[in-house]
Amino acid sequence: MTPLATSVLLVVAGAALVLQNTLMTKLTSLASSVLIALVLNSAVGLTLLSALLVWRAGPGAFGEIAAAFRPWFVLPGLLGSLFVFASLAGYQRIGAAATISILVASQMVFGLVADLARSDSLDPRQIITAAIGAALLVCGALILLSARG
Repeated sequence: MTPLATSVLLVVAGAALVLQNTLMTKLTSLASSVLIALVLNSAVGLTLLSALLVWRAGPGAFGEIAAAFRPWFVLPGLLGSLFVFASLAGYQRIGAAATISILVASQMVFGLVADLARSDSLDPRQIITAAIGAALLVCGALILLSARG
C-alpha cells in the first residue's frame, strides 16, 4: 500500500471512528447500560470478521485459531474494549473534539516512548522533533478541554 493510500485509509478510519462513537453514544442513551453498546459493537465486529475469515480461509481457520491460542491473546480485545468504553465516556461527558484530542495526544506520547524503547539508535534531532510534536498535541488537548469550562 502506498503512503498516500495509507493516509487516505487513516483519514477514512478517523471519520468512521467519530461516526461510530456518535452512534454508540446515541445507543447508550437509549439502552439501560453502556454495556449494551459495547456488546453490540463487539458482536457486529466479530460476526463480520468471522464471515470474512470463513470466506477467505474456510472453516478450518477456526481450528488454526484454536491451535495457536495463548491466554495473552485476549489482551488486545480487552484493550480495544477499554478504548471503546473510554471513547464513549468521553463523548458523553466532554464532547467529541476534547475526547479525540486527549486520545491522540496520549497515543502520541506513549507511541513515542514505545518507539524510543525499541530503537537501536537515538538521534537527538528526531527525539526533539517528536517531543515537540507530542507537547503541541498535549497542549491542544488541554486547550480544547479547558474551553469546555
